[in-house]
Amino acid sequence: MNAGKILLYGSILVLTACGPSTKIEKSWTDPSFSPATVQSYKKVLVMGLLKNEGTRRIVEDKMVASFKNVTGVQSYSYLQPGDTVRSIIEDKLKKDGFDGVVIMHLADVDKSVSYVPGTTYGGWYGYGYGFYGGYGGSPGYYQQDKTYYVETNFYSLTENKLLWSATTSSLNPDKLDRTVDDIIASLKGQLQKQKLIK
Repeated sequence: MNAGKILLYGSILVLTACGPSTKIEKSWTDPSFSPATVQSYKKVLVMGLLKNEGTRRIVEDKMVASFKNVTGVQSYSYLQPGDTVRSIIEDKLKKDGFDGVVIMHLADVDKSVSYVPGTTYGGWYGYGYGFYGGYGGSPGYYQQDKTYYVETNFYSLTENKLLWSATTSSLNPDKLDRTVDDIIASLKGQLQKQKLIK
């Protein structure tokens, strides 16, 4: 599965998890990007553009751990605070043998309100010397939902262009590790569908 992992690891999400509610919303592939070109990448820088440093490290570590036959390097262990000029960073990457970059970032957070119906059940309850019909349950209520959209892009340093991009959505995520895993799995499925990986 080698380089295909490149993309899917980019899949990094920086949010938290919610199994089936994490899915691919849209994706785009450059016409020149094929299984052959995917397998040609050997060293990739993984960047999680997240405000929280701890979350960034978790995301980048998980992405890099997913690679097979491709050397992935976390940006937090490679880039320095003074590395802010794109052209200089690109020259440094090429000099150090990098040929690709995976970048993941939180693109948007959508808030909405949904209604959760209540539950009702009936039965007979004994009390004193007689019986009476009783009903119980819980009332319905409104809840605020949050959908997190994460965009993952794969850039070629050798061709200097974007080769693949995908946006995933996660509804009401609650666990970072699990969500990142779900995102990676969703990206992997999309890459397999496009026959970029097996």
